[in-house]
Amino acid sequence: MQAYILINTTAGALWKVAEALLKVKGVKKAHAVTGAYDVIAYVEFDTMETLGKIINNCHAIEGVTRTQTAIAIPEHTVE
Repeated sequence: MQAYILINTTAGALWKVAEALLKVKGVKKAHAVTGAYDVIAYVEFDTMETLGKIINNCHAIEGVTRTQTAIAIPEHTVE
């Protein structure tokens, strides 16, 4: 399964947070972005429990103030 974790950081911390996210197991990409969020992380996981652990590890990173997670819905083919 896949998800995007949308992250707000303290002022000036976005680059450090993005770098630290890449060390979290399950995080495949982390981008500093403009807009309502400071960093967006792309994650892959097998179970919801694993996703919960990834989110907890993201919250443990210094500078992370808030996250919102968007789980990707698998594409279905309609005939």
